[in-house]
Amino acid sequence: MSEGVARRSGDQYEAPGGVEPREAARARPAKDSRARETPKSSKSGKKYRYLRLLPEALVRFGGFRKRKKAKSSVSKKPGELDDSLDQPCGLGCLVSPCCECCNNIRCFMVFYCILVLCQGVVFGLTDVSIGNVQREYSLKTIEKLALELSYDISSGLVAMFIAFYGDRKKVIWFVASSFFIGLGSLLCALPFINEENNKSKVGIEDICTEIKVVSGCQSSDASFQSKYLYFITLGQTMQGIAGMPLYILGTTFIDENVATHSAGIYVGIAECTSMIGYGMGYVIGAPLVKVPENSTSATNTTGTNGSTEWLWTWWIRFLSATLVAWFTLIPLSCFPHNMPGSTRIKAAKRKQLHLFDSKLKDLQVGTSIKDLCAVLWILMKNPVLICLALSKAAEVLVIIGAAEFLPIYLENQFMLTPPVATILAGLVLIPGGALGQLLGGVIVSTLEMSCKALMRFIMATSVISLILLVFITFVRCNPVQFAGINEDYDGEGQLGNLTAPCNEKCRCSSSVYSSICGRDDIEYFSPCFAGCMYSKALTRKKTYYNCSCIKEGLITADEEGDFIDARPGKCDAKCYKLPLFVAFIFSTLVFSGFSGVPIVLAIMRIVPVKLRSLALGVCYVVLRIFGTIPGPSIFKMSGENSCIFRDVNECGHTGRCWIYNKTKMAYLLVGISFLCKLCTIIFTTTAFFIYKRHVNESTDIPNITVRNPKVKKKRRN
Repeated sequence: MSEGVARRSGDQYEAPGGVEPREAARARPAKDSRARETPKSSKSGKKYRYLRLLPEALVRFGGFRKRKKAKSSVSKKPGELDDSLDQPCGLGCLVSPCCECCNNIRCFMVFYCILVLCQGVVFGLTDVSIGNVQREYSLKTIEKLALELSYDISSGLVAMFIAFYGDRKKVIWFVASSFFIGLGSLLCALPFINEENNKSKVGIEDICTEIKVVSGCQSSDASFQSKYLYFITLGQTMQGIAGMPLYILGTTFIDENVATHSAGIYVGIAECTSMIGYGMGYVIGAPLVKVPENSTSATNTTGTNGSTEWLWTWWIRFLSATLVAWFTLIPLSCFPHNMPGSTRIKAAKRKQLHLFDSKLKDLQVGTSIKDLCAVLWILMKNPVLICLALSKAAEVLVIIGAAEFLPIYLENQFMLTPPVATILAGLVLIPGGALGQLLGGVIVSTLEMSCKALMRFIMATSVISLILLVFITFVRCNPVQFAGINEDYDGEGQLGNLTAPCNEKCRCSSSVYSSICGRDDIEYFSPCFAGCMYSKALTRKKTYYNCSCIKEGLITADEEGDFIDARPGKCDAKCYKLPLFVAFIFSTLVFSGFSGVPIVLAIMRIVPVKLRSLALGVCYVVLRIFGTIPGPSIFKMSGENSCIFRDVNECGHTGRCWIYNKTKMAYLLVGISFLCKLCTIIFTTTAFFIYKRHVNESTDIPNITVRNPKVKKKRRN
């Protein structure tokens, strides 16, 4: 028995007295001597053997585990993760086998995209709501900046901290994002709950009367205005903080759980969903955009019922977004930090050659602020990263220009009402931007592009979108004749002055814009400035008669035999270029969207895996500083620069622009977008040549070391 144990135990067990196992076996007593042993001694010997075998088994088992552990530690390379780090799907300690079928990146993408879509809807709704309130109320400059920039400033301030500290526990941050996106949407809904917008309108008769009754200067409802300002600013701030884990940690989480050349498809789906969400918010909120209203009667119009209904419809839209965001709370919290197979993907990506990897491959990143600053300093010295981040900022500027300026451009260039212009802009932004992001990700993944190929793709698509922008310049409508603006009342008035001898006795107010089209195909600022003496309501629309400033044109009679001089609304510009403009702007947005996903993938490939979240954080800070924060102001200033006539109400407040120079507006819109695309090409080209030079330098040495083993193998054969 001891011989077998000694043989099996090897070096772990020695025979007593240093005697060899075989000699010890020969020195044992004969079989008959064993038979002469008493039963008591036999029983004690059997018990002794069992007591000996248990420690021996433990020793053998322990030795086996030690040898196995030693073997595995030798076979695994440094930095390689064990598959045992993969975690099951479940809510904390509650793990169900049924959940394992959902423990993959595809199921994660479903709930992740729902949350991204919801965040985009809230962002689009808020943008439309802010624009509407700015038209309704006379906001101060600081109030406008607080409403417009609270999202971008808050997200830019926390981007790098979330990227640095959230990289280790991404799923927890996704759950927090879900909660705060819903809470931010709820805060945006609060101003519209149980509130009546009692904004008083100045009551002015729109026809020509020598004695005109004008109500005193009445301010808007300060209660609603202040409540809206505080809650929307707070909600936007919360949205900005909650959005960063989605766009930074979400992108790196997807990259860690899919193969290198499959990441483009998944990132493209996420970017596409974000664009669709923003466009959906725009389209959902567009019917609630108020047409600039002016009182057309001698009485004061408050419109309590209509205003209450308008506020309620805003509230229900924000509340719906809150419920959808909170719906993703539990599903997202069930996903593990390491999905099955993610450890192998991470280990494979760690072996890839990265730019400036010699400085970062042995870097041990801690959790202190000092470590954050040290790593940030290294990343900021990476010229390729900074150039690609600036390219991303330039690309975002084009999207911002389309979102901010396109509705105003469509409204004034093609004579559309504000709701129709907003809906059409959203319908162009949704498929154009989203399709570009999705196709860009699919193309680079299908072709399995390298980092240099990604940069070439960005440059090529940017050049195509640049060419399409030039064609948009020529798709515009000729300006309509407007009395007092580009037409001088048949020589009786002066350009730039709405008052002429034919209407000087009417005491008209330029704060009431209610354009009419005369039978002479000339547009007038209001019936009063056309000198119309009275009006009638025919088929729910007013018609105007005896207009002293309208002397020519085709005379038509109404049902009662009176001759109609003017009808409400803008004159027909006889411009049929809207479909062509939509086709060009759609194509430009598609090719511009092609660059979005490749830029993100290129940024993640030029840094090690452990620093990809922080690199994206740096990218988003650069994007905020040079893109989203100054972008809206740049395009709005350009729009204001093309304004011909602006509203000045009875209180002296400067309001919205009523009339634009269409040609100047077209050149400004295309010019700024052209400059942004040109910056994208310049920065990407710079990054390409810097990357190409460093890659050539770093691959010179490995090429020499690879050839030597091949030569030795040939000599051995």
